[in-house]
Amino acid sequence: MSLALLPHLLFQIIEVTGVRMTINYGLNRLRFPAPVPVGSRVRLGAVLAAVEDVRGGVECQLDCQVEIEGAEKPALAAEVLFRYYV
Repeated sequence: MSLALLPHLLFQIIEVTGVRMTINYGLNRLRFPAPVPVGSRVRLGAVLAAVEDVRGGVECQLDCQVEIEGAEKPALAAEVLFRYYV
Protein backbone atom coordinates (compact mmCIF):
# COMPACT_ATOMS: atom_id res chain seq x y z
CA MET A 1 0.00 0.00 0.00
CA SER A 2 2.87 2.40 0.76
CA LEU A 3 4.24 1.90 -2.75
CA ALA A 4 0.79 2.36 -4.32
CA LEU A 5 0.48 5.75 -2.57
CA LEU A 6 3.85 6.99 -3.85
CA PRO A 7 2.76 8.45 -7.25
CA HIS A 8 -0.30 10.11 -5.70
CA LEU A 9 1.78 11.71 -2.94
CA LEU A 10 4.59 12.75 -5.31
CA PHE A 11 2.25 14.64 -7.62
CA GLN A 12 0.92 16.56 -4.62
CA ILE A 13 4.38 17.99 -3.81
CA ILE A 14 6.03 18.41 -7.23
CA GLU A 15 4.93 20.11 -10.43
CA VAL A 16 6.87 20.03 -13.67
CA THR A 17 5.67 22.28 -16.48
CA GLY A 18 6.77 22.83 -20.05
CA VAL A 19 7.34 19.16 -20.86
CA ARG A 20 5.76 17.14 -23.65
CA MET A 21 5.84 13.81 -21.83
CA THR A 22 6.62 12.43 -18.36
CA ILE A 23 7.62 8.80 -17.87
CA ASN A 24 7.86 7.01 -14.54
CA TYR A 25 11.15 5.26 -15.35
CA GLY A 26 11.26 3.05 -12.27
CA LEU A 27 12.70 2.67 -8.81
CA ASN A 28 16.12 1.96 -7.33
CA ARG A 29 16.85 0.77 -3.80
CA LEU A 30 13.25 0.16 -2.78
CA ARG A 31 12.98 -0.75 0.92
CA PHE A 32 10.16 -1.18 3.42
CA PRO A 33 11.84 -0.54 6.81
CA ALA A 34 8.61 -0.55 8.86
CA PRO A 35 4.98 -1.65 8.50
CA VAL A 36 2.19 0.93 8.50
CA PRO A 37 -0.33 0.22 11.27
CA VAL A 38 -3.99 0.54 10.25
CA GLY A 39 -5.23 4.09 10.71
CA SER A 40 -1.73 5.66 10.74
CA ARG A 41 -1.07 9.01 9.13
CA VAL A 42 1.70 9.09 6.53
CA ARG A 43 3.47 11.81 4.61
CA LEU A 44 6.02 11.91 1.82
CA GLY A 45 9.40 13.56 1.94
CA ALA A 46 11.33 13.91 -1.33
CA VAL A 47 14.68 15.38 -2.35
CA LEU A 48 15.83 16.00 -5.92
CA ALA A 49 19.06 13.99 -5.79
CA ALA A 50 20.23 14.01 -9.41
CA VAL A 51 19.41 15.32 -12.88
CA GLU A 52 21.01 13.73 -15.92
CA ASP A 53 20.65 14.62 -19.61
CA VAL A 54 19.10 11.90 -21.79
CA ARG A 55 18.30 12.08 -25.49
CA GLY A 56 15.38 14.49 -25.85
CA GLY A 57 15.07 15.40 -22.17
CA VAL A 58 16.29 14.79 -18.65
CA GLU A 59 16.16 12.01 -16.07
CA CYS A 60 15.52 13.06 -12.48
CA GLN A 61 16.18 10.99 -9.38
CA LEU A 62 14.01 11.76 -6.36
CA ASP A 63 15.04 10.26 -3.03
CA CYS A 64 11.72 9.56 -1.32
CA GLN A 65 10.61 8.45 2.13
CA VAL A 66 7.07 7.70 3.22
CA GLU A 67 7.08 8.61 6.90
CA ILE A 68 4.67 7.33 9.54
CA GLU A 69 3.52 9.90 12.09
CA GLY A 70 5.18 9.17 15.44
CA ALA A 71 7.32 6.30 14.12
CA GLU A 72 11.09 6.11 14.22
CA LYS A 73 11.52 4.34 10.87
CA PRO A 74 9.92 5.23 7.52
CA ALA A 75 7.41 2.92 5.87
CA LEU A 76 9.17 3.18 2.51
CA ALA A 77 12.46 4.49 1.15
CA ALA A 78 13.22 4.55 -2.58
CA GLU A 79 15.04 6.32 -5.37
CA VAL A 80 12.33 7.21 -7.90
CA LEU A 81 13.32 7.92 -11.50
CA PHE A 82 11.31 10.10 -13.87
CA ARG A 83 12.15 11.08 -17.42
CA TYR A 84 10.87 14.37 -18.78
CA TYR A 85 10.85 14.99 -22.53
CA VAL A 86 10.51 18.42 -24.13
